[in-house]
Amino acid sequence: REHRAARESAVIIDQSSFGKFAVEGPGAPAFLNTVAAGNIDRPVGTTVYTQLCNSRGGIEADITVSRVAETRFFIVTGTAFGVHDFTWLKRHLPPDGSVTFREATSSLAMLNLCGPQSRRLLEKVTDADLTNAGFGFGQCREMIVGSAPVMALRVTYIGELGYELYCPPEYACHLYETLMAAGAELGIRNAGYRAIDSLRLEKGYCYWSAEVSPDYSPYEAGLGFAVDLNKGPFIGREALVKIDREGVQRRLCTFTLDDDRPRLLTGGETITHQGRVVGSVTSGGYGHTVGRTIALGYLPVAEA
Repeated sequence: REHRAARESAVIIDQSSFGKFAVEGPGAPAFLNTVAAGNIDRPVGTTVYTQLCNSRGGIEADITVSRVAETRFFIVTGTAFGVHDFTWLKRHLPPDGSVTFREATSSLAMLNLCGPQSRRLLEKVTDADLTNAGFGFGQCREMIVGSAPVMALRVTYIGELGYELYCPPEYACHLYETLMAAGAELGIRNAGYRAIDSLRLEKGYCYWSAEVSPDYSPYEAGLGFAVDLNKGPFIGREALVKIDREGVQRRLCTFTLDDDRPRLLTGGETITHQGRVVGSVTSGGYGHTVGRTIALGYLPVAEA
């Protein structure tokens, strides 16, 4: 039911536990462009999906970076990775004091409103321009939803139209109740983290520590679109230039089992081809929308 609502109407997912960081100061744009593989120096109001890479081109973090002011940025990462990603960024801060960096997870609640009816629902409770021209994919905007001050990011991790809505915790209940009341006639439902995981598997979206980690490059994971080799120097650039030039040895692939009965896959299962072991499952689960068990895993390029 949660899947069906996410794909056909709308759901609300409480993702307040996601890690959040605030970065600001005159050196913030240069700092972020030094640690990120993507180009962070975009216009105010832009949200960039990118990776933080190590010197080998491996992925140390998988994040979104929103430019909320000329020298102020907002970073979001997964729930379990806040300490790791915060430490990685703090380790690379410039020593000149030009960047202020702080943890902001507990200072903001986040409700993810997503599904094909999410824009129609949100239009009922805000005066903000939600058209594609006014609020396109990969953008962030401040708005009032009901009576709640909200910073909205137009991104989702389930592959549908949707918005991450950040607000002070004292407004979270009001925001939730406002959205549920406005969405009642549209079939809105609550959804949870297990739904997120299987919904993202249906779209082939990566999860850090499974599909992407310090051992995998963005090019192997199919995330080369998030790398900008022309923006100037950044950590891992030399390794990524070499990988891009020479090609990868393995690629992330999506599999579905022919049997339509749910099978328990947790990651680590062996992938064989013509009697040979060629890889292992990075993560797996049941796709309730497609009605198939899904697995992700890396294969040598010849088999991919």
